[in-house]
Amino acid sequence: MRAVIQRVSRASVEVDGRIVGQIGPGLLVLLGVAKGDGETDVRYMVEKLTTLRIFGDQQGKMNLCIGEVGGALLVVSQFTLLGDTAKGRRPGFDRAAPPDVARSLYEQVVAGLKGLGLQVETGVFGAQMEVELVNDGPVTFIIESRGGRPAETSSSLPQGGR
Repeated sequence: MRAVIQRVSRASVEVDGRIVGQIGPGLLVLLGVAKGDGETDVRYMVEKLTTLRIFGDQQGKMNLCIGEVGGALLVVSQFTLLGDTAKGRRPGFDRAAPPDVARSLYEQVVAGLKGLGLQVETGVFGAQMEVELVNDGPVTFIIESRGGRPAETSSSLPQGGR
């Protein structure tokens, strides 16, 4: 899984001119599901989203997680996060999970977050959506579970490591 998370003052998602999900302060999570992702990736993503300390404490340091600030999450499916743009002009989506698998794992992430008592809003899986947000900071991170990362081997790394 690959997620782009943005700390937001507010965010919303609209489908066919109607707002289907909307939050105040919290996290906008754009979530892509890769081939080979499974339960381990779901657990990793839920744990990371709920414990990542990216909200400011009283000194302004990033020391607080989403639950500690009472923030909400807006989780939007986005298969294009798995797009490969390395060759040619048109992205390839071979790494993205098939829609039925992706939907199930996306829904499991949402259920896992809700199960922890967090306020979670969503987009509509597979729909054409318009996402609007006010990035707070700006603060943006990319999170990848094992399944969302392309395989790396020592031969693919430059001499001397990274």
